[in-house]
Amino acid sequence: MKLSLILFLTLCTSYGFTQDNKLDTLSAKNAVFIALEKNYAVQISKAQSAINVKNNTWSEAGLYPTIALNVGVNTNIQDNSNNPFTFTPGVILSTSLSPNLSLNMNLFSGMAVRISKNRLDQLEQQSNGNALLVIESTILDVLKSYYSAVVQRDRLLVLEVLKKNALDRFKYYDRKQDIGTGSSLEELQFKNLYYSDSINALVQKTSYENSLRNLYLLMNATLTIESLPYLSDSLSINFPLINYQEALAELPNSNQELKNQYIALELQRTNTAFQKSFLYPTLSLQGGFTPSKSWFRDLNDPSLQINTEVLLYNAGLNLRYNLFNNWKNKRAVETSKIQESISQMTYDRIRKSIETTLSSLINSYKGSAQIVDISSRNLNYAKKAWELAETRFNLGTLNSVDLVNFKNSYQNQTLQHFEFIYTKISTYLELYKLSGKLRLDYINP
Repeated sequence: MKLSLILFLTLCTSYGFTQDNKLDTLSAKNAVFIALEKNYAVQISKAQSAINVKNNTWSEAGLYPTIALNVGVNTNIQDNSNNPFTFTPGVILSTSLSPNLSLNMNLFSGMAVRISKNRLDQLEQQSNGNALLVIESTILDVLKSYYSAVVQRDRLLVLEVLKKNALDRFKYYDRKQDIGTGSSLEELQFKNLYYSDSINALVQKTSYENSLRNLYLLMNATLTIESLPYLSDSLSINFPLINYQEALAELPNSNQELKNQYIALELQRTNTAFQKSFLYPTLSLQGGFTPSKSWFRDLNDPSLQINTEVLLYNAGLNLRYNLFNNWKNKRAVETSKIQESISQMTYDRIRKSIETTLSSLINSYKGSAQIVDISSRNLNYAKKAWELAETRFNLGTLNSVDLVNFKNSYQNQTLQHFEFIYTKISTYLELYKLSGKLRLDYINP
């Protein structure tokens, strides 16, 4: 899969955000697509992949000949005034121009060219695989941050409702105290409850804003606290079931980390073949064309002028075979084979680790789903108990201390319930990424 095809889907204009990157409404999918285009890690991985795409050519592997042009210009002054044995007495000025066009072509080098091209193909695949792994991790981080922000927002909404309820009680008992019909103890208790709820809401508001900052950092977008975006996705998500045996069988072809490690293993095998190529002789073709022109002048006798021209053609075959170099090439092959076995063991270790993690995540998700189900029913009972307690308190059959206890129980169950939901979502996203299905929701093959 080419990275250009992967990033083709990240068209920012299709997802409704303005030129200044300020978002009014933000869904989880929009957040992912914005991050896939603007996230620095994704951009870096795209640039690194482009390098390997450019390098993956037969010319880089050494298939084509090299042609070089050299031009030499030389000027000499030779004084033969006191030389009785020369045929050219006097001061001689000589100038020569010698361009040279040379060709060098590798005819055979133990299949090193084909092996090098195969290695370049694998390096491109490895680069694309690394880019996909970065994209997968970015998608996972964005989704986790998004739903973490939704959890913090929903917790804030609950605390705001509880704060408003406490404020109503606060005002009611404040008026009763003014007319002399209220209990100072109840008034103080509900004032204390209001201020406690106000503190909780302010702390939660900060947590919500920080969660949005973390999300926007991944998206590489600008967040304005004065106009926070509306997160349109809720925590009510229907998750497709993942079969352990099917996911286990698909791991080698679906898990990107495992695929990358397999490419690393293949690269090491290719390196072993490349080292073996040095055990064979090499045959190369050299050729050249060198025209040369010279000018001779006697500085004491202007009539003495001589010009010469020479054309030189050369061609030859060069056979080279290394008879002995202290077994350096043999050691290189043996070392590469050891590295190959290390890569194989690394692949087996990573696969075993991923299989164990897959099993653990599936069990964790099942447990989280059961906890959320039980917590949901428990929260429903806590809410009904608090509503009933308020009714009984208004009728005068329940004291304020017990009412606050019911209220605190409902608050604690609600906040804890959101944490259980986030744990369930986070576990499923980890599982979905591990099975190789996460990126398929955002990337077309």
